[in-house]
Amino acid sequence: MADLIEAPVVMTGEAWADYGLVDSGHGRKLERYGPHRFIRPDSQALWAPRQERWTSDGEFVPGSDEDGGGRWHYARAVPQQGWPLAWGDVRFTAQCTPFRHLGFFPDMAPVWDWMGAQLAGEADAATLNLFGYTGVGTLALSAFGPVTHVDASKKSVAQARENAALSDMTERPVRWIVDDAAKFAAREVRRGKRYDGIILDPPKFGRGPEGEVWRLEEHLPGLVGDCARLLDAGSRFLFLTVYAVRMSSLALAGLLDEVCADLPGKIEHGDLAVREEGPDGRLLPTAIFARWSNPG
Repeated sequence: MADLIEAPVVMTGEAWADYGLVDSGHGRKLERYGPHRFIRPDSQALWAPRQERWTSDGEFVPGSDEDGGGRWHYARAVPQQGWPLAWGDVRFTAQCTPFRHLGFFPDMAPVWDWMGAQLAGEADAATLNLFGYTGVGTLALSAFGPVTHVDASKKSVAQARENAALSDMTERPVRWIVDDAAKFAAREVRRGKRYDGIILDPPKFGRGPEGEVWRLEEHLPGLVGDCARLLDAGSRFLFLTVYAVRMSSLALAGLLDEVCADLPGKIEHGDLAVREEGPDGRLLPTAIFARWSNPG
């Protein structure tokens, strides 16, 4: 039975060549994405900014609703078709989207590193990326073996394929699938499939390619239960991240503790965060997570 570690863990994303959190405060954050800087809202930045004045290429101004509405306001010309960035060997296109983010989630970088550490030395590890979005995590996992990438958005999967081409990784063993994540996982259970590692990053609310409705609190337990059925005592990890919900990482850990009751290893939970650049950089929390790992 997996051990539940009650003390929370912070997985901290540090700046790299193509990304950095420059400053944060008063409900906003200033970030650099390659040659461009952007201001975006962030309710976790409760403190005051350290810089008196921010200069940016654009700012996302939220609307009056709570579901991510709003629009970009540009101070300088920004390539509307995007521009190339890199994380390690993975290259991808950053772009200002209508959903306030820029086509990838930089706070996931320590998760990509962690998954790589779990699979170190593996040459044929089969992994599953549910809600895989534009594929940066999928391409990172593909260094260790075949990956199944699932997302309900045709546009996101198409962008993931383009990122694979940009990274010269089109020959890597990746299955690109447009499907509802919960339905796909349930079918994999019925097929008797098995994976060495699974990562899932579900939204608070979403719709599948055939109009399937996803509500996190309602549907997450069943999906995570199916994910656990796709693992066995030789599997390495299950990683779950959740954004923008009124939920504790302890709740996620309790769910994993239940569904992984028959597996060895350990369960941990905590926050994802990004550290500001410069001396004494503050940590800006971005999401909660829970993870099961098994060193074998």
